Amino acid sequence: MQQPILSDKNQFPSEDIIFSHIGKAKSLWSSLFESIHTQYPDFSEEWRYYQDGKSWLLKVTRKKKTIFWLSITKGSFRTTFYFTDKAEESILTGPLSEEYKEQFRNGKRYNRIRGITICHTKRKDLEDAKILMEIKLLMK
Repeated sequence: MQQPILSDKNQFPSEDIIFSHIGKAKSLWSSLFESIHTQYPDFSEEWRYYQDGKSWLLKVTRKKKTIFWLSITKGSFRTTFYFTDKAEESILTGPLSEEYKEQFRNGKRYNRIRGITICHTKRKDLEDAKILMEIKLLMK
């Protein structure tokens, strides 16, 4: 089994460390966070080390609402959004890519929520992440 990325509890994930892992996806990272800081200046970002997964995750929130979780992978990064069934119509009828609609339709349920994970490898992934952020903000 492959060693998890950012698995050293004592090594906070600085930009240098993150960029050394995500490589060419650095431009996607920069675009995502430039967009967030411009459009949603009230979003907060917090890195935490989680014992259960033995790695660092970035939690992005607005007030008490979690917008998404971000994890680092070799050559990329992933954002995961969790939604209740209330979001189903917005997700399935909106402009989201078909692969993510399918992921939501067939995704594993955790009580009343399902996740959509985007592995950021191309520009279109940023657009889908923005769509999911908007849907997340619309849900009460």
